[in-house]
Amino acid sequence: MMVADEVPLDDKAKRMRDLLSSFYSPESAMSTGTDSAKHASPDDINSNSFDPDHYMNLMVHKSNLEGLLQRHVEMAAEIKNLDTDLQMLVYENYNKFISATDTIKRMKSNISGMETNMEQLLEKIMSVQSRSDSVNTSLFDKREHIEKLHRTCNLLRKVQFIYDLPDRLNKCIKSEAYADAVRFYTGAMPILMAYGDSSFRDCKLASEEAMATIVKNLQGKLFSDSESIQKRAEAAVLLKQLEYPVDNLKAKLLEKLDQSLKDIQLKPEEIKDVSVDLTPSDSAHEASINEFVEAVRAFRVIFPDSEEQLVTLAKDLVTKNFAIAEEYVQTRVCAADLLGVLRVIWNDVLLLDEVLQEAALSNHSLEAAKAVVMSYIKSAFSHLLQDISDSLLKVLKKDGMGEYSLEVALDASTKAVLQGGMNILQEFRKLLDHNSGILVRLRELTIDFVQEGIQDFFRQLEDHFLRFSGRNNSSAFKDHGLVEGAQGDKAFAGLVLVLAQLSAFIEQTVIPKITEEIATSFTGGSVRGYEYGPAFVPGEICRKFRSAGEKFLHLYVNVRTQRISFLLKKRFSTPNWVKHKEPREVHMFVDLFLQELEAIGTEVKQTLPQGKRKHRRTDSNGSTASSRRNPLREEKLNRSNTQKARSQLLETHLAKLFKQKVEIFTKVEYTQESVVTTIVKLSLKSLQEFVRLQTFNRSGFQQVQLDIQFLRIPLREIVEDEAAIDFLLDEVIVATAERCLDPIPLEPPILDKLIQAKLAKSKEQNAIPS
Repeated sequence: MMVADEVPLDDKAKRMRDLLSSFYSPESAMSTGTDSAKHASPDDINSNSFDPDHYMNLMVHKSNLEGLLQRHVEMAAEIKNLDTDLQMLVYENYNKFISATDTIKRMKSNISGMETNMEQLLEKIMSVQSRSDSVNTSLFDKREHIEKLHRTCNLLRKVQFIYDLPDRLNKCIKSEAYADAVRFYTGAMPILMAYGDSSFRDCKLASEEAMATIVKNLQGKLFSDSESIQKRAEAAVLLKQLEYPVDNLKAKLLEKLDQSLKDIQLKPEEIKDVSVDLTPSDSAHEASINEFVEAVRAFRVIFPDSEEQLVTLAKDLVTKNFAIAEEYVQTRVCAADLLGVLRVIWNDVLLLDEVLQEAALSNHSLEAAKAVVMSYIKSAFSHLLQDISDSLLKVLKKDGMGEYSLEVALDASTKAVLQGGMNILQEFRKLLDHNSGILVRLRELTIDFVQEGIQDFFRQLEDHFLRFSGRNNSSAFKDHGLVEGAQGDKAFAGLVLVLAQLSAFIEQTVIPKITEEIATSFTGGSVRGYEYGPAFVPGEICRKFRSAGEKFLHLYVNVRTQRISFLLKKRFSTPNWVKHKEPREVHMFVDLFLQELEAIGTEVKQTLPQGKRKHRRTDSNGSTASSRRNPLREEKLNRSNTQKARSQLLETHLAKLFKQKVEIFTKVEYTQESVVTTIVKLSLKSLQEFVRLQTFNRSGFQQVQLDIQFLRIPLREIVEDEAAIDFLLDEVIVATAERCLDPIPLEPPILDKLIQAKLAKSKEQNAIPS
């Protein structure tokens, strides 16, 4: 069976619109219906051409009984909905019609009395107009008379002003009120030009005579050096108002304006005064710059085409002030002084910018201020470098007050480096914290300048240390008034030791603190780029000073060892050892040797920390193998037979191959014991080499044996590696025996007796001064 087609929703909506349209506009609905009827089919139930019979036949053919019943239900529902919609439309429009009727009734009742009121108003207006006309007619003659009298009064006042003009001008000349005189004269010019040759001839002549005096006085003010720039500019303006030809005065006025720049430029004494008070409202400089600004403003009014010359003058003024500031910061100035100077200059720039915006002085000042800040940072680091150098060079000064304490010099130097560096960074921090317009724009560049300055400062400091440690720089030592000769050598060694410890202090303490401060207060920057050098690189600085410290420490060891070696060389190269007499006491070179070691111990105690004493063999990079001291060798040395003593040497050399190795030359540490031990080792090694260059008889060999045996006890007390020292002392005796013609040692009782005698003598000598 076929199912009946449902009516689309669009058709239903279309029917509703047609119904509403037909209700509100029947004509349009009819025309619309006529147009749609032309295109509608007979089975369209909403069209005018609808044919019920045709529609029923079509429905019967298309639908079954169930479909027809369903269509019947749908059409009944649609009819009911249409009836409801029509009822609502009729009700709503009926309410609107009733409201419109009530409104029309109220309007009709309100308008009913309006015509009477309008007629009464018209009558009153006509009455007022007639009375006004009568008043005007009665007062017309009097008004004309009053206006005539008023015009006459004004004319008489002008005539009186013309007659009084010469007296007024003379009074202005006496009081130097030239601006009022020019105003009076220019106001009277139209009358004088019209009637000056007839009625007011005398007044005109007297006024012209007075104005000639005024023009002369104004010219005098214009070219007077004692007058201020502002007054001269006012004089030029007044002359121009009098139509005086002032264009030819332009060059002279510009020259005067250029000369006045000398009074406006900052001077060192004024800069110091300004730095105390950053806002001196009544300062001479502020008054001068305000006067200059007013003169420039007046000059632009007088000479509109003078802009280029005025811009040049303003730029010259700002450039010279920044140049003076740059020269000023080369001296020792604090950040507050610099801020005061920059603030004064920046205020000048802002004032000039108000009258010369075309000059763009703010941008011009930026480059100049950059140079001033860079110069200040470099100067601050330069003065810090000088302070550190002065504290170090006190070790070498010829002060005539005895030796300068190395401990004091080291303490002063460490404070100068650490506290001086931190204080400078605090001063630089003030530049970043200041809210001045020009410094805010330079903040990133200032950070770059500070970091680059620190990097360059430590490089220069290392170079200074290296120059101080160079002995060939004798001219510099003489220029600073430093000691020379033996005392100078001793002071130089102390300076090198201070430099070594100071380098270690910079690496371990100063650089970490500086790095922390940089990370806290000077982050950012990186505006200038790598072409101007790297920023602060702490790792590189630490490596430089670590290497420099080790170099200075080795240099100190070498200097002290060379001095002792010179003493040993003189001792062993001077006498004739083949003809040496029997030993009766320890030789005096032993005392000199111990005195040198005592001086070294005093120096290292003042500068280096104390380490741990070691009573065993030490580890090191280099080693020298030899035999240790043993009773067998001493027993052989005590034999009286020369042949047996020589055979002992062969046995000793063979024993070296099987004895335990003793490492001698170890790495030098930053401790007192390490430095002293290294110097003693090198000295004993030099002693061994000097012995090998000589030939000894029995007495010479015994003298060396006595001296070496005496050195054992004091050397053990000051070194940290006793085994190595014993080994080297034994090596000296063995080397002497090898070079001896008859190597027979002293008997132990005799050896002990001579040593005890020396100890007693030394004790007695030490007790006498006390």
